[in-house]
Amino acid sequence: MNAQERARTSGQATIKDLELIRIEGRRKVEAGDAKGQHQVNPLHVYAEHRPAEYRERERPAGEARAAQIYLRMTTNEGVEGLYGPIDDEVAVVVYRQLRPFVKGKDALAGETLWDKMFRLNRHSRSSHFMMAISAVDNVAWDLRGRYFNTPVYRLLGGPTRPAVEAYGSCLGHSVEPDRMRKTAAEFKRQGFRHQKWFMPLGPGDGAVGLEKNVQMLRHLREAVGNDCDLMFDAFMGWDLNYAIQWAKQVEQYRPRWIEEAFHPDKMESFVALRKATSVPVATGEHFYGRWEVKRFLEAGAITVVQSDPEWCGGVSELVKMCSIASAYDAQVIPHGHSVHSSLHVVASQSPMTCPLVEYLISKMSSYYYFEKWDPKPVDGKITLPNRPGFGIELDEAKIEKRTALT
Repeated sequence: MNAQERARTSGQATIKDLELIRIEGRRKVEAGDAKGQHQVNPLHVYAEHRPAEYRERERPAGEARAAQIYLRMTTNEGVEGLYGPIDDEVAVVVYRQLRPFVKGKDALAGETLWDKMFRLNRHSRSSHFMMAISAVDNVAWDLRGRYFNTPVYRLLGGPTRPAVEAYGSCLGHSVEPDRMRKTAAEFKRQGFRHQKWFMPLGPGDGAVGLEKNVQMLRHLREAVGNDCDLMFDAFMGWDLNYAIQWAKQVEQYRPRWIEEAFHPDKMESFVALRKATSVPVATGEHFYGRWEVKRFLEAGAITVVQSDPEWCGGVSELVKMCSIASAYDAQVIPHGHSVHSSLHVVASQSPMTCPLVEYLISKMSSYYYFEKWDPKPVDGKITLPNRPGFGIELDEAKIEKRTALT
């Protein structure tokens, strides 16, 4: 009888410990574009912090150091959960505050576990504490999947489809017109019928910058035709007047959305932008709980919710957000800091509410280097795994060094 069978027989999964494991190794880097195109960000309003216009350069072949942190949840009954990668700043909160708190608690009682973690700290409602809750919640979901010997999406009531369509997120790829057109056409050929590009310029770049941001859409639409969705991300780097000017000039190119034009605290700006244009308005990457989603939807501020299960409270919280969004006929298309948890949540929801996952093309090419099973799109779709939990298994052959973080 293995650990999962013994645990199921006992009907328990008592948390013994949370282990943070840093793994390191070397990976091969192929020659190609350097992929260092910047995107506009809030600090670019200051001239001294605004980068020079980007020019793509070639990257030689070679080797690069690879390092990631994974979180393991162990139980007294022998069943374990594994999740990652997780960020350094999240690992600190997990180890110092959540690790001692969750010991001895029931890993199978997901709602109770989440609620107690949320009530633990006065700062739990956002930022790094909520991100740490997300990591623990996600590893607990993986453990429950292994306990019941089934994928997480089945625990959530799915699947609603055998594969989930991914939109290609083009962060880091050059927006020089010729390179951008070539890249967009190639990604469409690979099956990415939905693509997101990142605005490089903002109010600090003046009228010339605004015109370049408008012309981006013209170039991309000409490159991919009318049968490909185009989305755009401004990463909180614009103001309302700028966003309205841009939106009115690009409506003819039918963008699927403009994302995070403002800081999420500026809900009134999202409301005003949505009233001023036919371009759909999206945000939510920095939502940290269901309450923010409800406020934005009640105000009519957005039609696309982009909460990230790595940050917003984990799988448990994202599922609640999906229920709220469905009541407003809004879509939830999670931000793609990772793929594992987003894929399983989206797969368990109606395609009307959750039609897509985000796939950061450049980042994900090496993000799961240490894993045996890479959730990579084929012809634009990610086939659902049949392995228990999230199906994460580390490839020991690629790990040169393993360190327990304390």
